[in-house]
Amino acid sequence: MDSSYLVILAVLLGCLATTVPVFMALFFTGAVGLVWMIGIDPQIVIEVLYRSMDKFALIVVLFFVLCGNIMTTGSIVQKLINAANCFVGFLPGGLSMAGILACGFFGAISGSTVATVVAIGGFMIPALIENGYDEKFSVGVMTTAPILGVIIPPSIAMILYAMVTNDPLEALFLTGFVPGLMIMAAMSLYAYIVCKKQKLQTQSRPSFSELRAVLKESAWALFLPVLIFGGIYSGLFTANEAAVVACFYAFFVEICIHRDMKIRDLKRVVVSSAVTSATLLVIVAGASVFGEYLTFEQIPDKIATAVVDNIQSPWVFLLAVNILLLLIGMFMDIISATLILTPIFLPLLSKFGIDTMHFGLLMTINLGIGYCTPPLGVSLYISGATVNRDLLYVSRAVMPFLLIQIGILMILTYWPDLVLVLPRLVYGY
Repeated sequence: MDSSYLVILAVLLGCLATTVPVFMALFFTGAVGLVWMIGIDPQIVIEVLYRSMDKFALIVVLFFVLCGNIMTTGSIVQKLINAANCFVGFLPGGLSMAGILACGFFGAISGSTVATVVAIGGFMIPALIENGYDEKFSVGVMTTAPILGVIIPPSIAMILYAMVTNDPLEALFLTGFVPGLMIMAAMSLYAYIVCKKQKLQTQSRPSFSELRAVLKESAWALFLPVLIFGGIYSGLFTANEAAVVACFYAFFVEICIHRDMKIRDLKRVVVSSAVTSATLLVIVAGASVFGEYLTFEQIPDKIATAVVDNIQSPWVFLLAVNILLLLIGMFMDIISATLILTPIFLPLLSKFGIDTMHFGLLMTINLGIGYCTPPLGVSLYISGATVNRDLLYVSRAVMPFLLIQIGILMILTYWPDLVLVLPRLVYGY
């Protein structure tokens, strides 16, 4: 290995170990490599920063962040939970199943795991405990179910992946539906079995009039994901335009229909969304500088050659990549990891005959699992703060659900047709 590569690796790991913010660590490491190691004019670094931000695809990220914040400020989240509880609340473990379904509904609008665990988990964990559910079970299910936020479209991670690979975003979105439903079904089945053994008291089955009343109250909230996906796949508007439409719709519903959000709240919601979006964008900018260094040094091609020389089987390659991504997901957020690793893995996919959209879904699930995997999973700390428990307690609580998700990941890894069935049906991909 070239000594300059070791220096760059040491700089990157040193920055991360000393708790330098991720975007600064990536920017500084990339700048050192470009200017000092390669001898590029520093002005090129500034141009790279500008080019990375000047991408139309990033607009969809900004507006879906805003849409998620509107929902958490108003009452759409509460109404989604009420609707989910009405459908499954009477079953053993029904309230936990309602939380899982609510994560799926919310993920179909926000595109973010962190937003989902804050919005749904922050409400459902205390509700589960108050209704007699075991605390560890409650923490485990509502810490891991928010992974649906990045699997069920629209997914911010998928948007950034498509930006790097140039895969059609609408088709890539379709890869998340079947895996999302599989995770929801498997986690709900586990909750049913556990809660039935514990003989938890369930609520009575809602009457037709009660069901109709809840659906009537939740109709505007439930129509939001229908509007997004119906508009995208009917060709009425693009994914970027869908994000803007979703924001306008959410604003209208919360202010004019539900009236749970006031005009004076608009400034706070917009500013909060701007701060979150800026955080994502500076990570994109920092990762682009580091990615430019990797491109100049042809590191992805060199890694591809080294891997192909030592691994001949696509099955072994996918297994090794899954293990690597699970480990990386423990230490790095999904946005940074997607932007850094995608250019490295991309040359390998064609050599092993792996579909880029299939791989994008696998990467998203792997890194999404990282949000609730010790030691640095963000969701662990959010849930721990909700119940005032330490990291060790929350880590133990999530283990059964992590095993379920990893098991489904293995199925999806070696059954690509299951992932690609919807893109092929809709687009003939």
